[in-house]
Amino acid sequence: MATTENTSSTHCSDTAPATAAGSHLIGGDRLVHRMGFGAMRLPSAGWDGPAHDPERGIAVLRRAVELGVNHIDTAAFYFYEDIAANDLIRKALHPYPDDLVIATKVGPGRFPDGSWMDPADPTELRAAVHRNLRELGRDHLDLVYLRFLRTDGPGEDRFATLAALRDEGLIRHLGVSNATPGQLAEAQEIAPVAAVQNRFSPLTRDHAELVDLCAARDIAYVPYFPFGGAGAPDLSALRRVADRHGATPAQVTLAWLLAVSPSMLAIPGTSSPDHLTENVAAAALRLDAEDLAELDALRDTGV
Repeated sequence: MATTENTSSTHCSDTAPATAAGSHLIGGDRLVHRMGFGAMRLPSAGWDGPAHDPERGIAVLRRAVELGVNHIDTAAFYFYEDIAANDLIRKALHPYPDDLVIATKVGPGRFPDGSWMDPADPTELRAAVHRNLRELGRDHLDLVYLRFLRTDGPGEDRFATLAALRDEGLIRHLGVSNATPGQLAEAQEIAPVAAVQNRFSPLTRDHAELVDLCAARDIAYVPYFPFGGAGAPDLSALRRVADRHGATPAQVTLAWLLAVSPSMLAIPGTSSPDHLTENVAAAALRLDAEDLAELDALRDTGV
């Protein structure tokens, strides 16, 4: 059974602020701090560039671990030209700390020129898992999501392929990403699902029912694009709450996510050391009932 340990910022180390939001047990045996890190932005600002400095990316990863982050989200298709997130993670952190959980996604793929492939079939999924193993320098992967695309139907043989790799010991836990409730239910009939990675933010709450379902079933919910995909939105409610706490709108957004559900795991990404420090500091930000009510109203007002 997953557990969430709400640790007050007054009890966490000043050098490990990521611990301030408490922890969650993924799949019953991998304890992670609820403030994690997403690696998508390390290679570049976007799929089409411009490139980011790989040495700065390595420094950001090392600093994230120093700050207490022990959950990193990545994918083999996070790359720009010859800069790849998996390569940076290996260069920065291998040999890995025992408590570090690295999650990756398979399903989509990109050609070397950056263009997108068709959704992976079972054979290609198996190859993608082995690619992640090689790139990360691991003998198994802690958590692998099957990432659905808008054109995807049910997971069927694809999720069963990942379940078989789990049985072979190459994957520890399975997840689904960009999934509908139906796709989650189908996956759960094949093998246990330890995490769901779907879009969720103060303005994008289409998956609110999944958030509640995951909390009830001790499944980690890992929101991507917590700021809507382009930085914290410029909303008056966010600014008002941020001003009351002496925080930034981005920090308030992350604190709101962590307050929504005890199984919510934040994975904000950045290639900036300063932005990393700011994001991780949000783990200690506690929103009160007034703050939460004001932010909840964004769902209806959008301001």
